[in-house]
Amino acid sequence: MSLLKVEHICKSFGKTEVLKDISFEMEKSNVLSIIGSSGSGKTTLLRCLNFLERADKGSISIEGKKIYDGEDSSFLKPEVLRKNRLYFGMVFQSFNLFPQYTALGNVMLARQLEAKKDPLYKEKKKEMLEGIEAEAVELLKQMGLADRMNNYPHQLSGGQCQRVAIARALAMKPDILCFDEPTSALDPELTGEVLKVIRALAEQKATMIIVTHEMAFARDVSSEVMFMDQGYVLEKGPSKELFENPREDRTKQFLSRFREGNA
Repeated sequence: MSLLKVEHICKSFGKTEVLKDISFEMEKSNVLSIIGSSGSGKTTLLRCLNFLERADKGSISIEGKKIYDGEDSSFLKPEVLRKNRLYFGMVFQSFNLFPQYTALGNVMLARQLEAKKDPLYKEKKKEMLEGIEAEAVELLKQMGLADRMNNYPHQLSGGQCQRVAIARALAMKPDILCFDEPTSALDPELTGEVLKVIRALAEQKATMIIVTHEMAFARDVSSEVMFMDQGYVLEKGPSKELFENPREDRTKQFLSRFREGNA
């Protein structure tokens, strides 16, 4: 059984159709990169998976359990959305860190808020918070930020902020970690820092969906690549196969620029 199954997702903004009957599946421990020109619907698809946008039609299932159905309004209840959003961790282009919290505080915050909902929180508050802090410290060490834990976002470089954002997403222990152009706001040197972290996560068999314009990275790190164009999924397949032998003319045209740049 696939970890993630997306069926017939459609999304419009006004009269503009952004996603047109999107269906795909994804296995656990795989890395799926979504590529395509700007405006092809990549980010909107990711936002629908994270329930930051609501798909007009279609369904989303995790391990056979339906967590969204565009025909069933019960999935839109705030408590249901909050619960189902936890299946996905989201890393944004622009970090979205809270400026008033340190790196450590940013990583701990969401877990602390979840812990407060636990019926045993008052009784076991100290123990719970110590556990959350210990896990956050380990994640920041994993991101190479052991000496930056008490720094605030304005004291960190863009690459460091993005690594804090990755640690924050991992802290919630999502089934799938999603990246929306994680390096688009970074200069080339800092881009390398972040891609190195994502590559390490792939080697650790983290399940990830990555919207990216970094073609060489998508080719080398991904298990599969999905090419989107004008709201459609035109092609999806094993990374090496799609890059070396794309079937669709539009995919060939898109990837020809990448090949020319690497000739």
